[in-house]
Amino acid sequence: MSFAEYHDEVREGDVVIFSLGGPDNMAAVTMKAGAVYQNVHGVFPHSTVIGKRFGARVSGTKGGNVQILYPTPELWTITLPHRTQILYDADISIVCLKLALTPGCVVVESGTGSGSLSHAMARCIAPNGHLHTFEFHKQRMLLAKKEFESHGISDVVTVRHRDACGEGFAPVRAEADAVFLDLPSPHDAIKHAARALKPGVGRLCSFSPCIEQIQRACDVMRETGFTQIFMVECLTKTYDVRRTEMPIAEGFDMPPEVACTALPAANSNPNSKKGAARPGKRKLEASHVSLTARPLKESKGHTGYLAFAEFHPSAAVLEALADDAS
Repeated sequence: MSFAEYHDEVREGDVVIFSLGGPDNMAAVTMKAGAVYQNVHGVFPHSTVIGKRFGARVSGTKGGNVQILYPTPELWTITLPHRTQILYDADISIVCLKLALTPGCVVVESGTGSGSLSHAMARCIAPNGHLHTFEFHKQRMLLAKKEFESHGISDVVTVRHRDACGEGFAPVRAEADAVFLDLPSPHDAIKHAARALKPGVGRLCSFSPCIEQIQRACDVMRETGFTQIFMVECLTKTYDVRRTEMPIAEGFDMPPEVACTALPAANSNPNSKKGAARPGKRKLEASHVSLTARPLKESKGHTGYLAFAEFHPSAAVLEALADDAS
């Protein structure tokens, strides 16, 4: 299968996203004849899923059902096996936007990690772009390479085992449109990134969880010919949206298209406090159902800082970079 190209029906070997309801309750399963997938809704033989259209619902042995979804980079980020800490949709979207990733771009990434960002970048630059991604840990590199091949994106992604801080990004030299760094010491890789970027048009992004890492990286960026340096922190807030019955005060005219329901009359017993109007309050005579939204009490907090820059080196800087490389 291919994360970059869509087909309607599930085939053997496809990665299928089983949705049990909500983004926090999904699983990625590779279809294999004779195998089964089990969850709280029962047993799902792969043979009953193969041949179904993506988006369909499949029933389990316990009577429950799940929806089968075509894998996208966003769904893969939710369900992938974690080998490292990963970037999530909020950070991924702003990285792809600010690096101006479009079909045909050449991109360098270090490190590969669990491949969350790699899948999103591959979709942005396909079909004629290329992602060169570098991973220091050999076992993680081999696992990532296997995933890229099984997901059908190995034609636009090349993964290499290398210490980018010490050895650089060869064979990419002055041809990358963008470089992304997710390293413990990004300042050690910035000069290598400058050699890989196209002078005058290349863009750099460095992701770090600590502000001290960003400060040191930005200092090296300025020394290496980078300009337009800025940093962002992307925080998300989730809202709970629901239909709520809202009371209408007496004398307040609602638009005719809004359906209203008369409220029961107030208690006629003058000695009863229930239903009695409070002094200074308008009488409530009807209600209507409205959509309301409020932020959840718990939201995801800090993930990291993103520093962006553009590569506009002087002739002296280019000469110094060439001398250092030799």
